[in-house]
Amino acid sequence: MSKKLTKNQRTILQLIEAKETETSAQNLHFEMQQTGLKIGLATVYRALKLLKVEGKIQERVTPEGESFYSKIGMAEHHHHHLNCVNCGQSYPLDVCPISQKITDWCQTQKFKVYYHTLEFFGLCADCQTQADNSECFNAN
Repeated sequence: MSKKLTKNQRTILQLIEAKETETSAQNLHFEMQQTGLKIGLATVYRALKLLKVEGKIQERVTPEGESFYSKIGMAEHHHHHLNCVNCGQSYPLDVCPISQKITDWCQTQKFKVYYHTLEFFGLCADCQTQADNSECFNAN
């Protein structure tokens, strides 16, 4: 399914691969405009969609619906998040509790996973002090 990338798609991929943190489409658009490239925001979004479908980048969507993009295939960039539904703060988790299970499942199903996300939603410590301090969700 791999297609030859356009100049804009290659540029966007290079910008994402050069970053140590995730970035938004708006930031990528701004960076490209600053270097003199004439590209519309809609074109950036189309390129990001194609790069994601091709398995070259990954997307994370915040509780507010904003998308962030990052490179994939590197262990140091594989993290999950605790997201506060009140203030919008996002805290990365340094461990993946399901990584081995996914690897095992993919081998038996002959399925190739490009990336996965795991998001938890709740209240951060600051927001808990301002709200009802109810029990944490028990997954057992």
